[in-house]
Amino acid sequence: MRCPFCNQDNSKVVDSRPVEDTNSIRRRRMCESCGKRFTTYEKVETIPLSVIKKDQTREQYDRSKIQGGILRACYKRPIPVEKIESLMDSIEGDIFDTADKEISSTRIGEIVMEHLKDLDAVAYVRFASVYREFKDVSTFMDELKKFMEP
Repeated sequence: MRCPFCNQDNSKVVDSRPVEDTNSIRRRRMCESCGKRFTTYEKVETIPLSVIKKDQTREQYDRSKIQGGILRACYKRPIPVEKIESLMDSIEGDIFDTADKEISSTRIGEIVMEHLKDLDAVAYVRFASVYREFKDVSTFMDELKKFMEP
């Protein structure tokens, strides 16, 4: 593994442990050249997944697209980065649990909203407003009413 500090490729694993709720292993490494420590994550390679967009085109699944939407929804909210990473891992687990090689972007959006609803009400409404393409205040208010129902 290449050291992010000195760019040498001679590092040794100091500690390994599984990451909760995911198929990942966290490895603490130490560079044998500069002596600095850094963390890497190993993740099980999954079956390629295609996302069916609203216009029926298909594209390769990209975690960073979902993560970007969640980060925008959580902007300036008191949510720790660890919670967001954990949320992403849970969402991704739900997406890959379908065992299909294709999933609709609509289904992904619904999964994200289910998880955001439990995390933060404001982040949920922000994401829903973009995802559901609210055209006016009344549709926005309808979504808020759904959120307030038990």
